[in-house]
Amino acid sequence: MPSLFASYLRVYEPLTAFDRDRQVFWRRYAREGRALGPVEGPVRQRTAVLEALGAGWTRLPDLPDEAYVLEWGDTLLVCPWNLRLRVAEAALNARDGVPSVLADAFVPPVLAGQAKAIVEDWRSGAKVLEHGVPRVHEQIATWGVPLRWFVFVDLDEREINLTGGKRALRYRTEISKARRRAHRAVSVLRKSLGDAPITDAVEEGTRWLEEFHPRSVVELDYGGLTGLLGEDALAEDDSPGLVAAGLSALSRGDADSATEAYEKLVARWRAVQLLERCN
Repeated sequence: MPSLFASYLRVYEPLTAFDRDRQVFWRRYAREGRALGPVEGPVRQRTAVLEALGAGWTRLPDLPDEAYVLEWGDTLLVCPWNLRLRVAEAALNARDGVPSVLADAFVPPVLAGQAKAIVEDWRSGAKVLEHGVPRVHEQIATWGVPLRWFVFVDLDEREINLTGGKRALRYRTEISKARRRAHRAVSVLRKSLGDAPITDAVEEGTRWLEEFHPRSVVELDYGGLTGLLGEDALAEDDSPGLVAAGLSALSRGDADSATEAYEKLVARWRAVQLLERCN
């Protein structure tokens, strides 16, 4: 299971993106106030997956439908959790690096096969037949923020709260803006760097964004990382601006400025990643 020191890239879709039964379900779900916010939600997700992993493993368990809910103007948007996929991923991760005897005792091969099928269906874009949802709405990264995620947002879209016990830093933007930025970045990277890993990574994220309804909203949430960063570091964080500056420099052919922006960004987030080794 991912650490709670994680960041999240989410897509919230309008109800019209779902079939009629799902629309009725999510409308009732929101009306009854059942949704948790992005601060409490990761804890609920982690608990649900851990409990499912201890269920005796007669089969991959069915889990309740949960989602984050966002009111954007006069539109209700939802970001489903897809806990069944999270359990499948956790089951496969539990087998990694473990002797086969122990792996088979905890996650028997037949269940590992079911988990692998679920994950492969997601990666190939196949529909989740149980719910008719062909998309996974949330990506999770531990101990940092993948640099490619900053391509999708703008520094002016930052929302920050440093008061009380629920510190938060997130960026929210219309998916149409995120897609334009992503396509522009791919074009610049492809022209400047060719088939580099960063080009492929941004291109993969761009394809993911294309799966969703055109009136969706993209959210980059620092999540539990806000507990690792001081108030000054959060208030002064300009990572999307550094990415934008680096891409602008590349488009002008200014390699020195692009390198300077990239090195600042890498140094900042490497310091966070190294905290994983502190004990």
